[in-house]
Amino acid sequence: MSERIRANLRLTFPGKRPFSHGKAELLELIRETGSIRQAAQKMDMSYRRAWLLIDEMNHMFREPVVDAQHGGKSGGGTALTAFGEAALERFRAMEMRAVDAIRDDLDWLASHATNKSE
Repeated sequence: MSERIRANLRLTFPGKRPFSHGKAELLELIRETGSIRQAAQKMDMSYRRAWLLIDEMNHMFREPVVDAQHGGKSGGGTALTAFGEAALERFRAMEMRAVDAIRDDLDWLASHATNKSE
């Protein structure tokens, strides 16, 4: 089976701050693991890079998307805020609507594409 052509939604906020599939994936992995470090590892990303992306997202909105608890006896942890869950859900819904809107064009392009991965 050949690979399909994929489309990625990228939103650009004022100040040229992007929100796209990479940040959405980071949020999903934080939700899954409860840890910035583990989410970063799953993405082959440094903890510092993940933390900077989270900080950027937390400053893109009036409300934070991630709440990080610092370590201690219980070891801390990280979770999406209710706003973060809603923002992620809306972004993924926008992605699906965008792909649905251009599906005929993607299919047409795919029918004319080679199977070469060069």
